[in-house]
Amino acid sequence: QVQLVESGGGLAQAGGSLNLSCAASGSSLSLYIVGWYRQAPGKQRELVATVDNYAATEYGWFAQARRWTISRDKALNTWSLQMNSLEPEDTAVYYCFAGEGTWAEYVEQWGQGTQVTVSS
Repeated sequence: QVQLVESGGGLAQAGGSLNLSCAASGSSLSLYIVGWYRQAPGKQRELVATVDNYAATEYGWFAQARRWTISRDKALNTWSLQMNSLEPEDTAVYYCFAGEGTWAEYVEQWGQGTQVTVSS
């Protein structure tokens, strides 16, 4: 059983920055891909950023536009998301995500979510 624990959410002002972290624990972890998704009220969950075992990254358009950065420490099973140039529309619950398995097949694991609120 994989457990994901997020930290670092909270309140920021527009134009500010926040850093989110996620730590995975469990026996015999084999995480092929890790990252973050978010869900704002009344909207669908959407991709923020992911990074796989080959260090290939994928970003949501807003994360790419604002040059957010995902980083990963495979040895420690932790990853972080540096969010800059935050805007009020970034307000959402941010979910830590991990795909346990291989590129061919992996099981999705989710954290409980951390609230990010950006004030104007």
